[in-house]
Amino acid sequence: MTSALSSPSPAQGPARAGRNFGLLTAAAIITSLGTHGALIAAAFAVLESGGDGGDVGLVAAARTAPLVLFLLIGGAVADRLPRHRVMVAANALNCVSQAVFAWLVLTGGAELWQMMLLTALCGTGQAFFSPAAEGMLMSSVTGEQAARAFAFFRMSMHGAAIGGAALGGAMIAAMDPGWVLAVDAAAFAVAGVLRAFLDVSHIPARAPGRGLLADLRDGWQEVAGRPWLWAIVLQFSVVVAVVGAAEAVYGPLVARDELGGARPWGFALAAFGVGTLGGALLMMRWKPRRLLLAGTLCVFPLALPSAGLAVPLPVAGLCAVMFVTGVAIEVFGVSWMTALHQEIPEEKLSRVSAYDWFGSVAMVPLATAAAGPVETLVGRSEALWGCAALIVLVTAGVLLVPDVRNLTRRSTVKETGGLPAPARESADAESAVGGHG
Repeated sequence: MTSALSSPSPAQGPARAGRNFGLLTAAAIITSLGTHGALIAAAFAVLESGGDGGDVGLVAAARTAPLVLFLLIGGAVADRLPRHRVMVAANALNCVSQAVFAWLVLTGGAELWQMMLLTALCGTGQAFFSPAAEGMLMSSVTGEQAARAFAFFRMSMHGAAIGGAALGGAMIAAMDPGWVLAVDAAAFAVAGVLRAFLDVSHIPARAPGRGLLADLRDGWQEVAGRPWLWAIVLQFSVVVAVVGAAEAVYGPLVARDELGGARPWGFALAAFGVGTLGGALLMMRWKPRRLLLAGTLCVFPLALPSAGLAVPLPVAGLCAVMFVTGVAIEVFGVSWMTALHQEIPEEKLSRVSAYDWFGSVAMVPLATAAAGPVETLVGRSEALWGCAALIVLVTAGVLLVPDVRNLTRRSTVKETGGLPAPARESADAESAVGGHG
């Protein structure tokens, strides 16, 4: 793999291509290991400080709200400053905020407003980090190398997610959640150091654009003119929101009350990671002709975790459901990525992706903040069944769009190293809640 990624190209030398890709992958694995454990730790830190489901939802919303506010700005900044510097600055912010969060939890002095503020700082760092990381990864490999490198990167991230979730759950069961947050802070520090050594000398200076508003207007015209694109972006604004509420708020509560604590929930999240790894392996071989039809059909299983938590299923059953969901979302993610790369002009892909990311996270703060009050109003089980029903309804609605059913794979798809938007699985390495890639 290293030799393949290091082959010469006109744009970049062999050592530089392999070195940058290796640094990016190593840093992403380290932060993913820390972040997937810290997400569980933050929820249990709130509960152990005396908070309830509503408080867990408020902290989760505080992390996602800055994404809605700053994501488009972060994309513009990443187009105007050296991307590796933006990434390092974002990692530094995440490191400091998580270190303070860990200290407050370990000393027993964490109050709700403090946890919300520190979590919001993490979300702000992510809003600036994600667009810069996407562009940096694209520049680290050539067109011939991109598909192979991207597959390797995704599988590396899925492996880190598996380990991080399982390790985080086990650590929380054995010690204070603050130690898991401290490990996350250290991971951001190490990753920031690695990213500081990225070589950007091969990247040509970017010419000044026409301004942020003009760029956003061009991106919006691309989205509005493609029914399959705006329909799926709208679909995932609902899907990601309800999945975020179910997994960030109701999941830890069900684990505490019905499954025996943090460890089983960590295993369930790890099973999801194993599923995404299996889905990535599947999509290296399977190339469905109707890209979006195959991908959209695989969104229906995203309703299963909410339904499983509503029952609730025993730990083994919940892990099985999460595994199936992981496979399904990876099928959608690869299909979505291929459709974007096939249909969107390359020079406009970043602007379109900004709207894609924005659509994925826009409703998450509202959904996570409302999760607690909705549980109080209708009951936890009923709220979870409602989440499952919403996913089924909006996905069925998207299948009514002819372009979603009929868009087909071309015989030759341009190869780039671009990342799709966040399911982003639950697929941005440092995301609390993913979008659809």
